[in-house]
Amino acid sequence: MNVLSPPRARLTIEVVYDLVCPWCFLGTRRLRRALLARPEILAELVWRPFLLNPDIGPGGVARTDYLARKFGGEDRARRLHATIAEMGRAEGVPFRFERVRQIPPVLDAHRLVRYASGHGLGDAMVDALFVAYFSQGADLGDPHSLGAIAAGLGFAEAPVLRYLASGAEADQVHADNLRAHRLGINGVPCFVVAERHAIAGAQEPEVLERLLDAAIAAGV
Repeated sequence: MNVLSPPRARLTIEVVYDLVCPWCFLGTRRLRRALLARPEILAELVWRPFLLNPDIGPGGVARTDYLARKFGGEDRARRLHATIAEMGRAEGVPFRFERVRQIPPVLDAHRLVRYASGHGLGDAMVDALFVAYFSQGADLGDPHSLGAIAAGLGFAEAPVLRYLASGAEADQVHADNLRAHRLGINGVPCFVVAERHAIAGAQEPEVLERLLDAAIAAGV
């Protein structure tokens, strides 16, 4: 180790997100780019679930029905998705909205992130779930689909399926969702650095870097 090199700043970054939110996929990729540009920062990402559609039941909702209710029709949604896809290309985010057929319940997917985080692979799992959903149209409400995604990261499927079937950590996901609302967070993504500095939206990497600098300057 070079004893002359300055110590790396340590920052905890809470990422409040939902796995069916395209802005969250875009925003997390931008955060990763910001951190790559600042190798002197040692960041720990803490994934905090936010349930955008908490009332969706097993089996999910047909995408066409959901878009009609949320955007007033598929044409308006298609224009918005085209804009998001164009922004995504600049970040290497492969949006393929036409492959998404269902808006799934995501409680189990958020639980899977917690499971992976316990094995040091939470960051990789979040990105794998985003890619599976927004690029491949995977059903994040189906445990076997989630098991296959986990297997792609090197997990054995059988223990993952047992974990999902157990309902373990569902209460923690709901508690994090409630906490976000109590903190006044009503949109995602939201990035909270060192518990004090927060910004919402899929911000450009340069904006996120300024947030990191503010946290460091505050003596974190």
